[in-house]
Amino acid sequence: MGHDPQMLKGVLAPLLLLLLDRRTDYGYSVVTRLHEAGFDELGEATVYPALTRLEKAGLLASELRPSTSGPARKYYTTTPAGRAEHVRLLGAWRQLATAVETVIEEER
Repeated sequence: MGHDPQMLKGVLAPLLLLLLDRRTDYGYSVVTRLHEAGFDELGEATVYPALTRLEKAGLLASELRPSTSGPARKYYTTTPAGRAEHVRLLGAWRQLATAVETVIEEER
């Protein structure tokens, strides 16, 4: 069973900022990391445009680096604004998750 696409829209930016704050990386590797975490439905066609949006918003910076196995790769890292947004979004996510858990527990 896959994740709900509407829910994924709301968590993609925070996930990308978190992953890239932990480690500078290139797009395909980020997709692989998301798959390893269980987000199999998040492919390149979803992740690459999101990376571009975050970069245009000033939350990510990028640089081309040579690759030993083909053309240069575009590596992304969070900017100071991206780190601040990551912290803000993580706090908002935790508040939301706590509220959802409260409702779920009331149902039991």
